[in-house]
Amino acid sequence: MKDLLGMMSKAKEMQSKLQALQEEIALLEETGQSGGGLVKVTLSGKSEMRSLKIDPSLFKEDDVEVLEDLILAAHNDAKAKVEAAMQEKSRELTAGLPIPPGMKLPF
Repeated sequence: MKDLLGMMSKAKEMQSKLQALQEEIALLEETGQSGGGLVKVTLSGKSEMRSLKIDPSLFKEDDVEVLEDLILAAHNDAKAKVEAAMQEKSRELTAGLPIPPGMKLPF
C-alpha cells in the first residue's frame, strides 16, 4: 500500500512538473538563420513564427527564389533548435524515471 501511495505522490509531482515544463516551453524562443545570417527566423516553443529579419542586400528582383529558400532554411533551423531545447528540458525533467524508450514528452 505504501508503494501505491508513493507512486501516486510521484505521479502528481510529475504532472505538476510537466505542466511547468509546458509553460516554460511556451515561453521559449529560438532563432534560426540561413545564408550566413542574411535571413533570421525566430520561433516560439510552439513553433509559431515570432519574427523574420531579412538583410536588405537580398532585395533584388532576380533573387526571389534564393530569398524564399533562405527563409525556409532559417525557419527549419529555428524549429530544429526549439525541438532540441524541448527534448533537453524533457530529459532533465525525467532524469532517473523508468520511461519506455521512444516515449516523447511532453505528450
